[in-house]
Order: sequence, then C-alpha cells, then structure tokens
Amino acid sequence: MSDQVTSTISAQHRPQANNLLRRDVRFLGNILGEVLVHQGGRELLDIVEQIRETSKALRAEFVPELFEQFKTTIASLSPEIRHQVIRAFAIYFQLVNIAEQNHRIRRKRDYERSAGESVQRGSIESAISDLKERNIDIEGVQEILSNISLELVMTAHPTEATRRAVLDIHQRIAEDVMELDNPTLTYREREILRDKLLNEVLILWQTDELRDRKPTVIDEVRNGLYYFDETLFEVLPNVYEELERNLTKYYPGESWHVPSYLRFGSWIGGDRDGNPSVTAKVTWETLTLNRQLAIKKYEEKLHELVSILSFSTNLVQVSEELINSIKKDREHVELKCIDLWRNAKEPYRIKLGFMLEKLANTRDESLKGSPMRYNSASELLEDLHIIDRSLRGHFADYVADTHIGKLVRQVELFGFHMLALDIRQHSQEHENAMAEVLAKMNVVPNYGSLSEEEKIELLGKLLEDPRPLTSSHLDYSASTRECLDVYHTVYKAQQEFGPDCISTYLISMTQGASDMLEVMVFAKEVGLFRKEADGSVRCTLQSVPLFETIDDLHAAPGIMKLLFELPIYRQAVAARGDLHEIMLGYSDSNKDGGAVTANWELRVALNDITATASEYGVKLKFFHGRGGALGRGGMPLNRSILAQPPHTVGGGIKITEQGEVLSSRYSMQGIAYRSLEQATWALITAARLAKYPQAQDDAVLKEWEEISRSISETALNKYQDLIFRDPDFLTYFKESTPLPEVGELNIGSRPSKRKNSDRFEDLRAIPWVFAWTQSRYLLPAWYAAGTALKQYAGDDEQRLATLKTMYEKFPFFRSLIDNLQMALAKADLTIAKEYADMISDSTIRDRIFTQIENEYKLTSDMILSITGQDEILDNVPVIQESIRLRNPYVDPLSYMQVQLLTELRELRAKDEDDPELLREVLLTINGIAAGLRNTG
Repeated sequence: MSDQVTSTISAQHRPQANNLLRRDVRFLGNILGEVLVHQGGRELLDIVEQIRETSKALRAEFVPELFEQFKTTIASLSPEIRHQVIRAFAIYFQLVNIAEQNHRIRRKRDYERSAGESVQRGSIESAISDLKERNIDIEGVQEILSNISLELVMTAHPTEATRRAVLDIHQRIAEDVMELDNPTLTYREREILRDKLLNEVLILWQTDELRDRKPTVIDEVRNGLYYFDETLFEVLPNVYEELERNLTKYYPGESWHVPSYLRFGSWIGGDRDGNPSVTAKVTWETLTLNRQLAIKKYEEKLHELVSILSFSTNLVQVSEELINSIKKDREHVELKCIDLWRNAKEPYRIKLGFMLEKLANTRDESLKGSPMRYNSASELLEDLHIIDRSLRGHFADYVADTHIGKLVRQVELFGFHMLALDIRQHSQEHENAMAEVLAKMNVVPNYGSLSEEEKIELLGKLLEDPRPLTSSHLDYSASTRECLDVYHTVYKAQQEFGPDCISTYLISMTQGASDMLEVMVFAKEVGLFRKEADGSVRCTLQSVPLFETIDDLHAAPGIMKLLFELPIYRQAVAARGDLHEIMLGYSDSNKDGGAVTANWELRVALNDITATASEYGVKLKFFHGRGGALGRGGMPLNRSILAQPPHTVGGGIKITEQGEVLSSRYSMQGIAYRSLEQATWALITAARLAKYPQAQDDAVLKEWEEISRSISETALNKYQDLIFRDPDFLTYFKESTPLPEVGELNIGSRPSKRKNSDRFEDLRAIPWVFAWTQSRYLLPAWYAAGTALKQYAGDDEQRLATLKTMYEKFPFFRSLIDNLQMALAKADLTIAKEYADMISDSTIRDRIFTQIENEYKLTSDMILSITGQDEILDNVPVIQESIRLRNPYVDPLSYMQVQLLTELRELRAKDEDDPELLREVLLTINGIAAGLRNTG
C-alpha cells in the first residue's frame, strides 16, 4: 500500500514519540504498494485505495448512501481481484504489527538511553529499589525470592492463525526494519536494505498464509520449541542476570544466586484431552525432541567457549581439580573431535572437547549409566563448576561470570529435558479405564455405578495396598491400554530425562475426589507412587485437578478437603513438599457463566481453596488457564499476576501461554525480555504485598465483595437467559458467526469439539470465543455486565458513588471494569449487524440482535458512569487510538467475510461447494485476526 494507505495511521500518532514508528509503517506500506503494482497492476492498488478511503470516511461519519456504495463496491469485485484485495489488507496488518513490535523494543532502548539514573516503571530494578525504599532487609528479600515461582506453560490450543513459514518471514522483516535505526548506514547500504525488504514482502505475498493440512502433534511440538531455540534459551538467563545485578546494586556485600523462580513448561505432546493424536508414543517422541534441542544448545555454547577459553598453562596456573577431571575423562571417553585444539597447553579446550563428546553420547540411550555420557544435568553442571572455580583461581572471574555463569543458569533452567511437560486427560477416560481394570481383577464388577463415597473408600484402600492391579498377561481395550501406557511412559521418562521432565498430571473436568485418586492408583501401578514397608510414601507424579465450570469451582474446596482428610493422599502431598497444584479454567467458566461471573467465581475459588489448604498445612500453586483473548481471561502477563489476591500466590503461579500470545510475546528477544522482566516485577510486588499486606478496612472490603457477589448473580442470570435458556440462541450463534468455517482453518491438531456433537456443551471454548471475535461482537467478554451493574446502582447516586470508589480502590473490580471496556472498544455492533443479517429467520435475528445491542449500550453507559470517562478506553489512550486507527482497515475484511460466507453457505445448502470460496473465507479470518491482534 502507498503513502495514502499509511498516512492516516501515522499522522494521528503523537508527533514526537512515534516518529520512527510512523517512518517504519510508511516505509513498509510503500513497499507493499510496490508489490501490489508489481503483482496485480495499478488497478489492484487503485481498488485497495478506493475501499480504504471509503472505509475511513465511514468511520469518520456514517452516511447511509456511502455505506451502500461501499458494500456495492465490495460485492462487485471479481473473485480474482477480491482474493488479492483480501490478501493486501491482511498482509498490511502483518507489516504494521511487525513495525509496532519493533517500536516496543525501540521505546525501551530509548528510555534506557535517556533515563540516566531514573528507574523505569515495571522494571526489575523498580521492584528491587522499592524493597530497599521500604527498608526490607536482606533476610526479607531472600525470603521473598525463595517463595516466588512462575511457570509459563505453552499449549497447542489452536488459536495461532499464522503459519510458521509466515512467522519466519516476519522475523526476517523485523530484523531488517530494526536495522533502519542504524545511524552508520551509508546511502548505498540503505538502498540494499530497501531492496532486501522489498524481496521479503514479495516472498510474503507469494507465500500461502493457509495450511493445506492440519498440523500434526509433532509439528506443534517443533513450533513450540522454535521459541526456545530462537529467543528463550538466551533471554531467560538474561532476566536472572538483571535481577542479580540489581540485588548486588541495592544490597551489596551479598553473593546473590537467585533460585530458579521463572521457568517454562509445555502441554504440547502431553495434552491428550479430546485429542486422540496424542499417544504415549507421541509423548515419548516429544520428550526426545525436547532433549535433542537442549543438547544442541549446550553444544553451541561449548563450541563458543572453545574459541574463548584459550588460556595457556605457559601463562596461568589452572586448578588441580581441572587437571584431575581431564585425566578421569581420558579413562572413559574416546575423543572424536580431536581437532578442537592444537595446543596441549590449553587445558580448558581439552576439557571442553571431552564435554562435547559426552554431550553427543547423551543422545545414545544404550549408553545409559556409562561415564561416557552425561547421565544427568547435574553431571554437566559439575564440569562447568570445575571450569568456573579454576578460572577464578587465576583471576579470570570476568570470564567466569560472563560466560560460565550464564551457561550454568541455562543448565539449571533447562536441564536435559528443556522444559517440563504436563500430561492432561479427561476424567471420564480414567474412570472408564479403572472400571475395566477393576472388573478384570474381580475387585468390583461395575466401578462406574459406585457412589462417590464408595469410590473414595475403595481407591484409598488400593493406594495403601502394595499389590498390583494390572497385569501384562491380561487383554485390555485399546483405550485402557493407551491410558496405562501413559503412566509407563512417564516413569520411563523420569528415569531417562530426570524427575523434572514430567511431574504433573492434569485432570480435565474434575468433579470429585475420586477423579484424582484414580490417577494416583494408576501411578502406583508403575512406581510413580509407592508406600514403603516403613509406612513412608514416595510420590513423583502429582494429580492436579482442573476446575473449569462454575459448578466445578463451587465444588472445588469441598473436593480438596476430602482429599486432604484422606491420610494416604495427605502423605502423597507431604512427599511433594506439602505443595499441591490446582488449575483453574478461565475459558470454560467464561463460556459457562459470562465474563463478570467467571471472574468473580474464580476469585472466590482462589480464596476458598487457599483457606481450605491452609487448614491442613498445604501450600498451593495455582495454575491459571488463561487464553489470549479477553473472553478467555487474556491480559498482559504482569497484570494477570497482580490480578490474583496476594495471599494466593505463596506456593507459586503457573499460567498458560498459547497460540498468538507465543508469537507476540516470544518471537523477538527484546519483547520476550520485557515481558519476562515485567512478570518478575509483578511477582516480586505480589510477594511483597503478601508478606507485608497493606492496611485495609475489613468491613469495607467485605461490603465490596458482597456487592461484587450480587452483581455476579445478576450477570449470571442475564447471561444464561440468552446463552442457555433462549431456544433460538444456538441458531443465532451458528448463523451469524463463522463458527462452522473456523473448524476448517487448519490451525491445530485437536478437534474443535470434545465429541462429534452439535450440543453447545460439547463446543470448546476456543472456537466459541474465536467466532465471536471474528464477527466483531466479542460477546463472551462483556455481555450481561451492563444489566448487572445497572440493577445494583439503579438511579441511586450513593450506590453509583460506591461503584466509583470500588473502581478506584478495589483491584479486583478495577481489573474487571478495565477488561470490560477493552472488550467493548474492540467490539463493533454496526459490523456485527452485517453478520446477523446472514440469519435466515428474521424474527430470531431481530429479537436477539436488539437484545445484544441494548446490552452493549447499557454496559458502555454504566462503565463511563463508573470510570468518569467521556469515552471507552480514555484510561488507555494508546490502545484506544490503536483500535480506532486499525478499524478502517479491518472493516473491509469483515464486510468481505460476510459476503463470502453468504455465498459459500448458499452453495452448501444445495450440496455444492467451492474450494476457492472457502479459501477466501479463511483468508479473511487470518486477516481479521491480524488486524484485531488476537484470535481465540
């Protein structure tokens, strides 16, 4: 697109702060314009310009005649031109997103360059300086650091609409655009850079955005590992280094080595809930790929050290410990990489040669236990510590700190398993397998018919009993055999890759204590749980409940109480350090009860489960199953940490990172670092608030919580009146959103439904939110809030004043209101009405759309009254402006999507199809996802 396309976006940004962003957007827009002319002629660029200008004019002032003309222009496009117009807008958004991401990195660098001694808000330094200013001593700081824990868990939830090949092109473009800031570039070098970018945009134009098949699970595993290979292996230790630097600055005299509080985990290759493609074999292959990457990264680092550690014994005296370790290596390891050094006087290079050989041998499982390989990450660490101590012995401490210290941290973080893999399965699968196993052993003929109390009693006895329940001589159904194979795989993995590679088994739809005990009984069968003869318990796998629906959240404290009161289970928790993990689902609770009620019920569950656990001396690690979208609990990482009541973070936090969140947060090192830095700041802040709580009026807090509870109840009724009790709602949803077509977008290996069913209950939360986002309603993220707030406040000025005070002083309520207004700002009911027009029954359409429209207006009015703002998102003007400026470019894609969906569905109603028409629909889905900056 030309200057015309980009000028409106850039001209309305603040003139000084965003000059370089404006330059980048214009630069990339001009290049795209050249590509459009090169590929489709001047006619293509002129059509794109006409549509853009009209869309922009309609956003400035809605004129019915112009609106009809706009739709007529879009409807009159030939399929070939329409296809190219869709791609032009979609690729433009991709380029703008790249420019914005680069600008985030640039802004941080500019701040650090110009700030001098001032401390950036939300930085690691601001967290440590705050502790110092509050006179928290070293012992207090050490206690805070020993108690914080954050694990970010990558999942393969199908919400990333962009192919890996396209993301690779984005990465190259981003690196080239960043080079534009280089002040030493000559005129000729800038011309070469421009040609290179023109070439990349041309490649992007000629690269298919759509997958021609669904990715396999192993494809998804490799996609997840990409972020470790490209950014996280380097960035994560840098965060630790910055924390230790600031601790030394503000608390000198202490030798700081921060515990490993920040790690990454994964579900990819372990999450089998509703995905039959994730088998025990696939899980083992996943673990192997994870280890291969870890070894590869260590080999790269050791090769770097070979070039650096050229210290000669002609000049320095190395440690006797190093010399002895080399002698020991020579006894066991045959070097194949003899050319790594040419000088016998360079012992560090000799030692590194043996280390490289042992790393290579670590891939060979047949050498397990042999001194020819590293049998654990601790053995590699010990070799690094030997080198470190020797370097310090001849005053090469700078080298030790810079190079060895970072690699030590990497080994501590990534081990030989790279990242912890969680297993997840649906509770019903365990019950079915347990019923078959118990029937074959004549323990009970019909386990499924037992009451919950009877199941708990039976499973408790089975855990106490050392005798096995399963036998290799018995034939089991394929599903039961697969269920049992998973536990054998976990046991084998812990032996081969270390106990940290898998230690969590998540149970979807946990509805009773028996769901968790079943997992423990199966764990006992393979040695993951064992009661010894002396009565002690060994447990290397914890069953973790996933409480998802509103009803599950209500039942959660009672379920945990039953488990903690069961002696054998309490012993298993003790064996895990008196720490229990519990997962809370944001997606299904939102789908079940709406945004207001889900947020409230999750807060109540957090508090109630924490109180229950504290009665039994158990610390809790809460696992927050947040998605990227607002309707699935999505928000910036630091805000999601601070959104938790401080006293509930003591045992640590886990948070899911999935789909588009992965590429937006972790595809570039600068952004990955800033995100993890802000997360560290939030963690330390939350830990401080928990240890040194701010004084508050308990009576006032209780009143605010009671008000929130009543608002939640009203919202739940309003939400469920439409979603569950309106007989026409499902028809409205399916016909006014691209839900059926979303399932044809090959973005994940997992089916979009848990069962082959059209029931609302069996629809996964991801396509539910995805479809509402595409059609610009964003309904799950705000619907019912207005009615609930209005019913509480009524026309009572005093009650409205109370809500205003809650917004100012009650973090939960403020977070809720701000999330609601973010959703309202992204929603657009003018365009949503175009989607509603696809509904065949006009009575259903008019009735439900009017209801949604009224609720949208009421919610907007109530939020403006509570916040005192003139417009939605006045509190975050940067995002407000970004949404406002993006809308004219998203709108044409939405109108084209409606037209294409209408044509496609008319064909399919006649049992006909058009693959090219479907392809265009899927292209608009990709484009709208890029424009709105989120998908599911």
